[in-house]
Amino acid sequence: MTQITAAMVKELREKSGAGMMDAKKALEEVNGNMEEAVDLLRTKGMAKADKKSSRTAAEGLVAIVSNGTNGAIVEVNSETDFVARNEKFQGFVRQVADVALKVNSTEELMAADLDGKSTQDTITNLVATIGENMSVRRMEKLSVTDGAVVGYVHNAVSDGLGKIGVLVALESSGDKAALAALGKQLAMHVAAAFPKYLKRDDVDASEMEREKNVIREQALSEGKPAEIVEKMLEGRMRKFYEEICLMDQTFVMDGETKISAFVENAAKEVGAPVTLKAYSRYQLGEGIEKEVEDFAAEVNKVANG
Repeated sequence: MTQITAAMVKELREKSGAGMMDAKKALEEVNGNMEEAVDLLRTKGMAKADKKSSRTAAEGLVAIVSNGTNGAIVEVNSETDFVARNEKFQGFVRQVADVALKVNSTEELMAADLDGKSTQDTITNLVATIGENMSVRRMEKLSVTDGAVVGYVHNAVSDGLGKIGVLVALESSGDKAALAALGKQLAMHVAAAFPKYLKRDDVDASEMEREKNVIREQALSEGKPAEIVEKMLEGRMRKFYEEICLMDQTFVMDGETKISAFVENAAKEVGAPVTLKAYSRYQLGEGIEKEVEDFAAEVNKVANG
């Protein structure tokens, strides 16, 4: 029997949103297997899948920059929000985003020239000047041959800077001003709806099977006959795709039109067919965990529970 530690309980709680004792019991029931514990909690209606990645747990800024057919998005972290409001830090983040347009990876970005010094050396000097640790966490570039890469920052603290940034890449030979307006609307949707994939074909096969298994177990636990359960799968999987796939989502601005239909209909305004090639959404600190201030008390409760 695997020993269930407080750290395991904490991890499961963060992944599932379940209560402490429910998380502990689930881990005990599946002998410490984290994925099985998440699925068990979901089957019992005590958790929701894949919410961990949307949690903001670090400070700093997300920056976007685009020049027509190319765009870049970067995340630069700091220890406090106070530093994120510092004009010198904001200027540095803008410089990093501009350089990101010229490189292809975070590693190249860190080695790239920034006013005569590498990005890494510039950070080192900033840390000494500002007195707080910081890092360039990640970057991504989007490009199209003919079309537009459009950016949007939600609740921007300054031009191109904020806590949620989105880029969308649209391929089209049509009117570029109309295409940019379309891209802005799509980027605003992505910021609000938080899709995980562009289309159904992009969904990881193991994730899809895992979701089907959870749906089956939920339905069977409700006493549904096996043959009915299989028929229910189609409808529930459709809803699953509508939650995580951008092209299957309903446009937030009208609450009716599917994104796939919205893009297709945009050809009338743009004057040529439009293809949504890619998107990128960065939320400041997603996936980074902050220390839980009262975790010591929780550890003691779990240990003696």
